[in-house]
Amino acid sequence: MDTRVNRLGDTVVKLITVYLAYAESAERQHYLTLQVAAGTNLYEALAQAGWLTQFPELANWCEQVAHINTPTAKLWHVGIYAQKQPLSYQLQPLDRIEVYRSLSADPMSQRKSKSKQKIKYNQ
Repeated sequence: MDTRVNRLGDTVVKLITVYLAYAESAERQHYLTLQVAAGTNLYEALAQAGWLTQFPELANWCEQVAHINTPTAKLWHVGIYAQKQPLSYQLQPLDRIEVYRSLSADPMSQRKSKSKQKIKYNQ
């Protein structure tokens, strides 16, 4: 934690601003601006925001992967600006923490289905 002592001998903690975003579903999205102490990691910010209590599935996932230092492509649910990061990632000022939801279908398959439906309607 980045702490300093001011002229009066008081300990001062440097705070940084980070942003959190979670699209729980297409209809339910959550956004939050959060002040955290410099040196806070990704997991600590999620806890401080209350999201580990609000979203039990996120908390369960965090417990399962807390020891992993290199995110795995398909199993990873958090990142900074669309870059998957370990829960130990030390936050930087103005970072955007993103919580990714599991997709119900492959995006490529969904696009193919939509294009097939358009072709049927146009005939």
